[in-house]
Amino acid sequence: MNALDNANIEKPRSGLASFAFPEAKSSKTGVSVEYVPSPDRQWYVLRIKYGKVQAVADSLIEQGTYVYLAMVWKDIRNKVTGKKHRKLFPFMNILFAYVTPSEAEKYVKDSRESRYTTYYYNHFDQGPDGLNPPLTVSTADMEPFVRLTMLRDEHVMEVDLNSCNFVSDDLVRVTFGPFEGLTGRVARIARQKRVVIYINGLKSGLTTAYIPPYCLEKV
Repeated sequence: MNALDNANIEKPRSGLASFAFPEAKSSKTGVSVEYVPSPDRQWYVLRIKYGKVQAVADSLIEQGTYVYLAMVWKDIRNKVTGKKHRKLFPFMNILFAYVTPSEAEKYVKDSRESRYTTYYYNHFDQGPDGLNPPLTVSTADMEPFVRLTMLRDEHVMEVDLNSCNFVSDDLVRVTFGPFEGLTGRVARIARQKRVVIYINGLKSGLTTAYIPPYCLEKV
């Protein structure tokens, strides 16, 4: 059981008001880690070495840290048969950890996880030292991102925001269906108009499936 297998999500009746973060369980110990909002903690974005994301997630959970591992579907081609099949992969090989600054520093620089873990830096900001600070995400920005990835919809795609063909700068809200309440920008993806959900500071975002125009409203 991984950090997502034990997650439960209730479809909100109106927007995101009833959304709650799921519990996560370690695949090794089964110990639950409940998400409790705290003024001392932030959602840090940690960049993890390829193939080690799940192991780092499990290790942090065992230590009592709340994490969220977003998974997305990708097409993989069989080298022998040439046929494609879909498989879940960690989004951008990153892990979201709800920690204090000192805990984040420990995981990145002074822990058994540090050999696989680095900060994902915010290249749109600059600290007093002139360097880019570690990227952190507000709970408000995490909620729609979690909702979208928790659906495990195979039509949800990872997209490069720099090459995304946005229709306009307008924000829209989905008013009906499994993506109801999500807010983003409309882009033309795979010859369809979809809503792109993204976190400021990340180079990639996620798209919904095709959303009919009558299920969208301007924010």
